[in-house]
Amino acid sequence: MKQMTVLEKYPVFTLEVNKDETTYRSVDEILAYFEEQINAHPVAAYIGRFDHYAHTAALKEGQIGEGIKAAKNIICCFGKSLPKPVVLAVRPRSIGVAEMEDRFVISFLEAPNPDANATMENWVKAIAGK
Repeated sequence: MKQMTVLEKYPVFTLEVNKDETTYRSVDEILAYFEEQINAHPVAAYIGRFDHYAHTAALKEGQIGEGIKAAKNIICCFGKSLPKPVVLAVRPRSIGVAEMEDRFVISFLEAPNPDANATMENWVKAIAGK
């Protein structure tokens, strides 16, 4: 798993998993795994899925990077406290899964909650070898 800064300001964790390193064959299979993990978690709440590829492809001015075959997000929330209104700006969480020809690219924005961040990191790392 790598940590990087995207667009010069967003701290993102990312993992590339070659298709021969996992039994998952599609973005939807990986999202189903994440949904199971979210639903089993004592704090996390499943919110939904977003097909970013379909949304972008449907736009007249939409542009999709070369080699991207599918791209979806699963959305959840780990919030167990709401100390002030501005905390809403950093919630909910999203894990993105893109399918390339030979691999999956899984990424998420660093969470302000270290426990949530560690949980998502563990979920993502488990994709390889499954």
